Amino acid sequence: MPEIVNTAQSHAWNGPEGVHWAAHQDRWNAVNDGFNEPLLEAARLPATGRVLDIGCGAGRTTRLAALRVPRGSALGLDLSGPMLAQARARAAREGVANVSFVQGDAQTHPFGPGSFDAVISRYGAMFFADPVAAFTHLHAALRPGGRLALVCPAEPGLNGWVTAMASLRGILPLGDFGRAGAPGMFSLAEPDHVRRLLTSAGWTAVGVEPVEAYGRWGQDAEDAAGFLLATGPGRHLADQAAPADLARARTVLRDHLRAHEAPDGTGVRLLSTSWLITGERSAVPLSPR
Repeated sequence: MPEIVNTAQSHAWNGPEGVHWAAHQDRWNAVNDGFNEPLLEAARLPATGRVLDIGCGAGRTTRLAALRVPRGSALGLDLSGPMLAQARARAAREGVANVSFVQGDAQTHPFGPGSFDAVISRYGAMFFADPVAAFTHLHAALRPGGRLALVCPAEPGLNGWVTAMASLRGILPLGDFGRAGAPGMFSLAEPDHVRRLLTSAGWTAVGVEPVEAYGRWGQDAEDAAGFLLATGPGRHLADQAAPADLARARTVLRDHLRAHEAPDGTGVRLLSTSWLITGERSAVPLSPR
């Protein structure tokens, strides 16, 4: 495998985090599928297009992109071996033939210059060690006129699952959990920062627009509370708590989530607010400054 520079992320996604997401891919898709259509529409995929899906995980968006380019192809790239194994198995099961998956680091992977018509990502672009280097590298992988389309979490307080976890402050050691702009999940939560970042990496026509979707987090409050505490952030907090505090946290979280149980019995639904981030590789060479 080519050089990995995001080593901490590689360890996480080939360890417990990747195993968790691979085992629960259908649950995570139930949480995030509401963003698929805005993402793919924003990418403006031509029928003959070549699509790169970075941080593709178990490949849901890669497969959907492949179906939109019947005379083209889609490549899913991710650090996680466990998740890519699931992606390949699901593509074979669904009969999606114009899709492939590669394990690698999007910040350094040796893409051919101008290899793709579009780069997409659903929650897979927030974790680069050097975002400017990563987005500059991805810019070079696009053909002139190619499109970038990303979905990334917006302001933490506008996301129902963050509000739910914040209800545990004083019980679990939340620290700066959910702070916008911090490294990690919310690193692209500030629009002005995103615009500066992508512009410095060579992108033009940069757009940052809000999108909202409800996700299903569990069949009821008890189930959703257990799932939230089993996620990466939940496990990190739980590992630092005494058993009595963890039991209390689960009760408080369950009680918070009861208000979000759908009256029609379809489960716990929480609103997520994200940024739909778009950009282009200019078809006209930029003038030197």
